[in-house]
Amino acid sequence: MISNSSEIIGPFTEIVQQASNYLWDVTSDNIPNDLHWDRLFITLFLAVLLFTVCRGHGSKNAQGQERKTGLLEYLLPKDIYTHTSARVDIWLWILERILRPLWVVALFSSVGPITEQTTISALQWLFGATPAIDSNFIWMLLYALVSLLCYDFVFYVIHYTMHKVPALWAIHKVHHSAEVLTPLTRSREHFLAGPIWAAGSAFSFAFAAGIFAYIFDGGITQATILGAGFFSFILGLTGAFRHYHVQLRYPRWLEKWIQSPAMHHTHHSYLRKHWDTNMAAVTSIYDRMFGTLYIPEKDEYTPWGIGPETQDEYRTFLQNTTGPFRDWYKMLSQGNSPQAGAAVPPEEIT
Repeated sequence: MISNSSEIIGPFTEIVQQASNYLWDVTSDNIPNDLHWDRLFITLFLAVLLFTVCRGHGSKNAQGQERKTGLLEYLLPKDIYTHTSARVDIWLWILERILRPLWVVALFSSVGPITEQTTISALQWLFGATPAIDSNFIWMLLYALVSLLCYDFVFYVIHYTMHKVPALWAIHKVHHSAEVLTPLTRSREHFLAGPIWAAGSAFSFAFAAGIFAYIFDGGITQATILGAGFFSFILGLTGAFRHYHVQLRYPRWLEKWIQSPAMHHTHHSYLRKHWDTNMAAVTSIYDRMFGTLYIPEKDEYTPWGIGPETQDEYRTFLQNTTGPFRDWYKMLSQGNSPQAGAAVPPEEIT
């Protein structure tokens, strides 16, 4: 008699199960940092605090206009979270996460170590053997700060180039095609943009690591809070607000040094005066140095997207996925160089 105590699983079923598990992993285990429960809690807490202090003011609608609302609409406005753009954010994120394993290992296992070892070797060639200084908490903080400044500079250079070089703008345009801002918009990227940002991050952090590894003969670690880099943790408290419809401002003097989330609202605006501004990820230092800093006025109007003339070409998931290829074809066949979305002059806004 044949026992039925164990179920026989055929190879097709096994393949489907493995594929399902893989999809679940890339869409659950790889949730963006801004959607982790701790970041969501901090975002919610700060938003409620702003709602209370500002008496319902400071939230923007899907058109980028400030409005007074009740608490629920202040936190989760229906016109934003049911918008087509918000749904496209989800699908673009899923596609990028599925493709990420194909390039992230190769980049981080090559760009990072090569950069770090090259930096160490160059310093040894220039200055001789490592001084092997003993590290302490002050040095650890300095390492964290230098890492942040290196990352911010490389981010600025890549971001500026993406805005100014038409072939790269065709890729980055997908991020700017978001017509509303939600925490997931931070991960709204074309799948070709991921390798660029990953390579830049690996290079910047490895460069800083190489410098301090040489100085301390490898014996240096970042100062951390709850396991996160000190400065990354502090700035991460409000990082989710960069792509959130609620305005979060810093004192104006501080915004000249650190970018407030409200300053990123203007970066996503398609008005001409907001084009190509506030390019850095964290500080305002490089934007001040290179003339791209823009500090908005209180409740400044910031219509998001790439502008009414071209927005219809980047509204669906398919349009955003194929968009760069369509733009490149136009550039090659017609000699066109697609730029940022056509802006609506302020005087025409009613």
